[in-house]
Amino acid sequence: MKSLHIRDLPEDTLAGLKRRAERHRRSLQKELRLLLEEAARMEPTDLKEPARLSLRKVKTGAKGTWRRKEIYGDEGR
Repeated sequence: MKSLHIRDLPEDTLAGLKRRAERHRRSLQKELRLLLEEAARMEPTDLKEPARLSLRKVKTGAKGTWRRKEIYGDEGR
């Protein structure tokens, strides 16, 4: 089996990985191996794009114009 060596890992990153491993009741080595295996299985198609928003007009029966002065009582900046 191959080995991997990571240089210049920030202390806070290492501390976070250790906390994550402890939370999952795993060794740091096992936690890292599982993270890397999961990342290696992911394909770009697995990454979902954010849902697109669409606007829908509805009739509320209101007679307002939605102008700033009408809503806030001022003229804005």
